[in-house]
Amino acid sequence: MTSIPRDKLEKVIERHLSLEAALSTGGLEQAAFVSSSKEYAELTPVVGAIRRLTDAEKEREDLEAMLGDASTDREMRELAQAEMPALAERIEGLTKDLRIMLLPKDAADEGGAILEVRAGTGGDEAALFAADLFRMYQRYADRNGWKVELVSMSEGDLGGIKEAIASIKGRGVFARLKFESGVHRVQRVPATEASGRIHTSAATVAVLPEAENIDIEIRNEDIRIDTMRSSGAGGQHVNTTDSAVRITHLPTGLVVTSNEKSQHQNRAKAMQVLKSRLYDMERQKADKERADARKSQIGSGDRSQKIRTYNYPQSRVTDHRINLTLYNLQAVIDGGALDEIVDALIADDQTSKLLEWENA
Repeated sequence: MTSIPRDKLEKVIERHLSLEAALSTGGLEQAAFVSSSKEYAELTPVVGAIRRLTDAEKEREDLEAMLGDASTDREMRELAQAEMPALAERIEGLTKDLRIMLLPKDAADEGGAILEVRAGTGGDEAALFAADLFRMYQRYADRNGWKVELVSMSEGDLGGIKEAIASIKGRGVFARLKFESGVHRVQRVPATEASGRIHTSAATVAVLPEAENIDIEIRNEDIRIDTMRSSGAGGQHVNTTDSAVRITHLPTGLVVTSNEKSQHQNRAKAMQVLKSRLYDMERQKADKERADARKSQIGSGDRSQKIRTYNYPQSRVTDHRINLTLYNLQAVIDGGALDEIVDALIADDQTSKLLEWENA
């Protein structure tokens, strides 16, 4: 692995020191203070990694000097030679970690996400599977201490869901869930199947970066807002008030609905989802332009792609993008083992970006 240019590391250290000095004076305005504090916090672990790498490289230089010194006795020489392989391995690991830390950050990674799960091919069984996936993400969110707010849900006939949209709030939500976008396929015997035949059904998942705090301009003349009777669960109250809200974005044709009890909350939630979808459209467009420019599709997140298969008879989950197979399907569906897949996808993405950076 090639070394990181020293001048690049020095610039990071200099920036960290300048931020530290600016913050210690107390003379920054509120907006500048918040921005500088955030950048300082982000750079602090990077500077720590740089110093650990620098110390290890200095240790290697000292050992090499000892080995190159004719006056070094045999015992010290043997000790130095014995330490070199482990030190070289440690330096390689520190360099790789630091390269990952220096990769350009996705601005949306630290924020929340909009989760959309829809039944695909397979009728009632697809709706049941969509419900299983939605519960999987709810449990996963609970395990991570994230807050899930339902935006809208359209239920199927047998307890499944045709569509569910939720806002998931918390730190690093999008970074952990963004690789879940795509077609999820299930192979199992449906509860309604008397003959015991295995059926294949599908559901689609879309994970959008939450655009709540991002400047997405939506002009009043570009939207149409309609109110209507809520058709979701909720008892008699929702059946007697026009609480559901549907927002149509006229330039793109995007339509968003929210059908909880409060019309005010429904409007706010629908606008939040609309902003996230418009933001995601811009991100997808930019990703495609970058991919076309470099003639590859690294991390494109194509939502028409079949990304994962859940095979119940074999208790097998296979992620087709990285050829990862686990034989703990129930633990994945329960949300407890989903991290095994997420961690592997993140590691694969980081490796691809590192290779791209080194070959640039």
